[in-house]
Amino acid sequence: MSVAAVLTAAGSGSRLGHALPKAVVPVAGAPLVVHAARALLAARGADASRVVHLVVTAPAQHRADVLRALEAVEAGDARVEVVTGGRTRQESVAAGLAVIGDDVDVVLVHDAARAFATPDLVARVIDAVRAGHDAVVPGLAVVDTVKRVGEPRGEEGWPVVETVPRAQLRAVQTPQGFRRDVLVRAHAAGAARAGDEATAASDDAGLVEDAGVAVWVVAGEEAAAKITTPRDVAVAELLHGPRSGARADEEA
Repeated sequence: MSVAAVLTAAGSGSRLGHALPKAVVPVAGAPLVVHAARALLAARGADASRVVHLVVTAPAQHRADVLRALEAVEAGDARVEVVTGGRTRQESVAAGLAVIGDDVDVVLVHDAARAFATPDLVARVIDAVRAGHDAVVPGLAVVDTVKRVGEPRGEEGWPVVETVPRAQLRAVQTPQGFRRDVLVRAHAAGAARAGDEATAASDDAGLVEDAGVAVWVVAGEEAAAKITTPRDVAVAELLHGPRSGARADEEA
């Protein structure tokens, strides 16, 4: 099976205090999109399967910024290209899918905001798709008690409807992996429902679920945490910045 990846890089950097897209904000020595692209291209499945085509989606007005950032990525013989994303995440991923050839069997969808997902996690997702699962997501066990609530009652709060058994819950991450034909069909169906925000899926696995396809969960990792706020940036710098290696040596 040949593998391609769509890397979404169109998110706004406004919550980080930047005018540029979040993906080109530098964290731990490089733009987020660079960290994410390197992990995708470095991954090797159990049979050495790897990403041979990486498509990065970018907002039209900042396409040049994303292209410039990706110059720092060593792609080897993999093909890397940047396409203009859409108004929504679904449209952006669909734009990436549109340039992936029919010879590709497995498609990964990854968020540049989860820049520090490791090549091992990427390989785990690839291997699970190759093992026969149509759709695969990484997930972490939920450690907090989670309650489902009803409609709000003014400013008083919400009534608890039930306590959800957390052993059955997983916080889902990316990259998510799919058989190419499954993802293409799910996006076609999702595009037809694009105007109905009440039923819009929040990720690609949700689109696939809506199409009636079973989704499989593999172990996620803390490193794949999403970077959304200045606090997230500070944590990422602490864990992945230049001083992180020095601290590890000191602790050893």
